Amino acid sequence: MATHAHMTKAHKSEPARRCIATGDSMPTHGLIRFVVSPDGMIVPDLGERLPGRGIWVSADRSAIMQAVERKLFARAAKAQVNVPEDLLATLETMLSKRCQDTIGLAKRSDLLVVGYDRVLEILAQGGAGIVAIASDAGGGRRDIAMAAGKLPIAGSLTNAELSAGAGKGAVSFLTILRGGLATSLQRENERLTGLRPAEMDEKQ
Repeated sequence: MATHAHMTKAHKSEPARRCIATGDSMPTHGLIRFVVSPDGMIVPDLGERLPGRGIWVSADRSAIMQAVERKLFARAAKAQVNVPEDLLATLETMLSKRCQDTIGLAKRSDLLVVGYDRVLEILAQGGAGIVAIASDAGGGRRDIAMAAGKLPIAGSLTNAELSAGAGKGAVSFLTILRGGLATSLQRENERLTGLRPAEMDEKQ
């Protein structure tokens, strides 16, 4: 799986923003943007397109909890704001959906390969851009992880989530061929991992 250090190094050319919780400046790739809605609600802007001054927090569960508990959103906005009680759960759901949508787009673009044997084949050919292994996958995880080598591995999604994205039943392994969609899945998975630490054991 891609680590935060790898993520920062790989995307250091991106503009840096400061996390209101940790105080660290880092590429936007590792952050989540929030804006204040007209009614004063803190709203996640995962696509980074909503109008308004951006408030940036590390894509990390503890950082977001710290921002909420210490009322750092209000401090950053310099105004009274309302933070949804289910903010973390909402973020996790939204990021999972973005991962699934990226997988679905890869399928429609004929860039998606699904299944243990087919994924190993693509890895051997050198055409993969990212590999996804379900966090609750059964046997075969170690083989896929070893074959992936230095490729990024998305390990935060469950079998059900991979299946929903691919539009197929019981998907534990998939790959997206090299290109922009593979990079997009890498980013969304990394942000999701910060909120939902993957428990995949690649040795099994």
